[in-house]
Amino acid sequence: MDIQAIKQRFGIIGHDPFLERAIQVAVQVAPTDLTVLITGESGTGKEVFPKIIHQSSARKHGPYIAVNCGAIPEGTIDSELFGHEKGSFTGAHEARKGYFEVVDGGTIFLDEVAELPLSTQVRLLRVLETGEFIKVGSSKVIKTDVRVVAATNVNIPEAIDKGRFRQDLYYRLNTVPIMIPPLRERKEDILLLFKKFAYDFAEKYRMPPLQFGDDAILMLENYRWPGNIRQLKNVTEQISIIEKSKNVTSATLQHYLPKENSTSLPILYSREKEEEKISERDLLYKVLFDMKRDLLELKKTVAGMMDKEDDEAHPVIASPSIVRSYHQPLKNDQAIGYKDIDIETGFDDNLIDPSEIITESLSLQKKEMDMIRIALERHNGKRKNAAKELGISERTLYRKIKEYDIEL
Repeated sequence: MDIQAIKQRFGIIGHDPFLERAIQVAVQVAPTDLTVLITGESGTGKEVFPKIIHQSSARKHGPYIAVNCGAIPEGTIDSELFGHEKGSFTGAHEARKGYFEVVDGGTIFLDEVAELPLSTQVRLLRVLETGEFIKVGSSKVIKTDVRVVAATNVNIPEAIDKGRFRQDLYYRLNTVPIMIPPLRERKEDILLLFKKFAYDFAEKYRMPPLQFGDDAILMLENYRWPGNIRQLKNVTEQISIIEKSKNVTSATLQHYLPKENSTSLPILYSREKEEEKISERDLLYKVLFDMKRDLLELKKTVAGMMDKEDDEAHPVIASPSIVRSYHQPLKNDQAIGYKDIDIETGFDDNLIDPSEIITESLSLQKKEMDMIRIALERHNGKRKNAAKELGISERTLYRKIKEYDIEL
């Protein structure tokens, strides 16, 4: 059959060579019983090709049924495809024939075949290899003569790597592959489709058809059309109904095309690469946190070495409230507030000269005793409040009081 006649019969618009090649393969494989796998993005019109195959085959007088595998719940998909016996599960009040039994001698189109559960994939593989299946809840083997045409917008090799699709089923389905090109790769066909849809909607809603300026045509051809033909048809219908002026310009189109997608530049990353970037970012954060922790440990080590050299020199480490009430004179008779002190390391982050590190002439033990006394005096001997201000537990404070023999 002539390709042009096929396009007219099934309403296919366009002269793209890849599209015409897909039609040619469908016509050539139709007289055989080979399984066909149609791949392509969502909205490219994959559902038309199973009809071409069926109507061009010897099964054209037999039944034809299209099944959306992604729209059937996982719990009932086996029953829908292969049938079930009465009482085989809750709600099975009577026996039921499945699609493979009903379409015996015809063609079944499994759309979104990659959405099938793994258990159902095993059943489908048996049908493709032996022409046999068993109803749910039965032990009787049933023979069927069905031509299977499947379609998906999923990258099946990637699904196989992730364990979501059986490799043996993929090779069985992919006996004859047909790839449908996305609309963005059919730039010359975009205006033809737009005009066809505009004319159809003008007749449907009894209004003048849309007219297109050069700037609008350029925008149409450079847009990525992630929803492909389906999106183009929806946009045409919206403009036909909403816009009072039937002269479509680029300014008009901007109201109906998402700005973030209005480019013909290729997508430079996939979901896997995005996940990889996220993991690299997390790894970088981890390295930075480890470096910060190591730096703090190094500061503490240096402070310990300084303590051994001079028991009189020790950085102030205290809670903000204690430091606030315990200013000590510095080298230049200046005082700093608690906001200038790093409470974790005891060092002033704004100071660069090491000689300006805050020091006091008290020993660690004496300093700790003084801070405990100050906190207790401030809270009238209430240990709970004093411990909270010191940043320690009440039990630790009680132990320190006994250890240093502090009188309340």
